[in-house]
Amino acid sequence: MQLTLEFGGGLELLCDSVKIHNINVDPHDGEKQLTMKNLLSWVRTNVIKERPEMFMKGDSVRPGVLVLVNDTDWELSGQLETVLEEKDNVVFISTLHGG
Repeated sequence: MQLTLEFGGGLELLCDSVKIHNINVDPHDGEKQLTMKNLLSWVRTNVIKERPEMFMKGDSVRPGVLVLVNDTDWELSGQLETVLEEKDNVVFISTLHGG
């Protein structure tokens, strides 16, 4: 499944400063659909290059990370259970900034 991932608000620094990633990822064995929970596990292993604890806490993103699936807050679509489809756009934005 082809997806576009975008990292902003400083999260791109965890991905070698690359903001946009065009990826191919398949559902876990035995599953027909790809969920956000599966995607986050894949991202932790394949996209995040350093300090994954700054991006994830447990199976989900850390508090303060806004997640948009096709420009819609994932809290409206089921968060970790959100089912992804071909060519979806997933955006991760950190809302935590130093000052």
